[in-house]
Amino acid sequence: MKNLKLLAVACASAAIVGCGTGNASKAPGQPKRAECIAPAKPGGGFDMTCKLIQSGFKQTEVLKDPMRVTYMPGGVGAVAYNKIVGNDPANNNAVIAFSTGSLLNLAQGKFGNFTEKDVKWLSGVAVDYGLVAVHKDSPLKTLDDLMKALHKNPKGLSFGGAGSVGGQDWMQTAILAKKAGVNPANMSFVALEGGGEVLTALLGQHIQVGVGNISEVGSHLEAGNIRILAVFADKRLEGKFSQLPTAKEQGYDLEWPVIRGFYMGPKVSDEAYNWWKNAFDEMMADQKFDAVRENQDLLPFELTGEQLTAYVYKQTEEMRQLSEEYKLSK
Repeated sequence: MKNLKLLAVACASAAIVGCGTGNASKAPGQPKRAECIAPAKPGGGFDMTCKLIQSGFKQTEVLKDPMRVTYMPGGVGAVAYNKIVGNDPANNNAVIAFSTGSLLNLAQGKFGNFTEKDVKWLSGVAVDYGLVAVHKDSPLKTLDDLMKALHKNPKGLSFGGAGSVGGQDWMQTAILAKKAGVNPANMSFVALEGGGEVLTALLGQHIQVGVGNISEVGSHLEAGNIRILAVFADKRLEGKFSQLPTAKEQGYDLEWPVIRGFYMGPKVSDEAYNWWKNAFDEMMADQKFDAVRENQDLLPFELTGEQLTAYVYKQTEEMRQLSEEYKLSK
């Protein structure tokens, strides 16, 4: 009996999962069936973000039970956001992936009447960087080649990116266009649902230039299928991407960090939210998660709870101002 009492105290005080066995041993707020919702089709950045924590929770053993990944494409996150806020606000089992692009869409009013203050921001887990790429057989060899071609004939190049006009891939393309002395309204941009579709279109040469994120292109880069003209980071990345030039070093001052993280519904219980927050904190403190994240070609970005919420509010407001500059806000 004494041992059982000690176990009960340990389970109640520990911010870990898997104390004891069976449902009876689950900590307060622990999900009955953990789910990660990727608000796009398989193969893109949201899918990768969910797979990151699916593997991270498993490797660190913070979550003993398997986590399922489900897909909810539409509006580059709008469908999932609206469903969670409007129809499933108290889902204690689900975390939903978001990125900088999600915040940009929120800033522009593309998630309907909902704003960044209508969900509970849970955890940031990684940072990614934007890039511009071409097919391996493209005559464009450098970013300067691209900029000159864009300046000469803005509609002669077809850019492809995830999301619609005003989305983060469009915004990166628009900034490039402005630096080439071109009105963004005059460029040719093909809106696709996710990063996976952008790469498919680029490999099929249905578009000439792909705009996306570094974490989505690793396998295609290693296979020699594509050429990265520039990474939108402040300095060269490390590891296998160290040979890729930044836009900055080529004379174009353009940075686009892509934050990856998770939110929950607005009416989830405090117990559930705190369980998830503690779980993310514990997972990210484990070196095993560092290895998982590195394997996904991502860099650390570790904010949870109130710190992440403050960051999201600040970023969204800055993007609201940027969108107004481009006349994109509703």
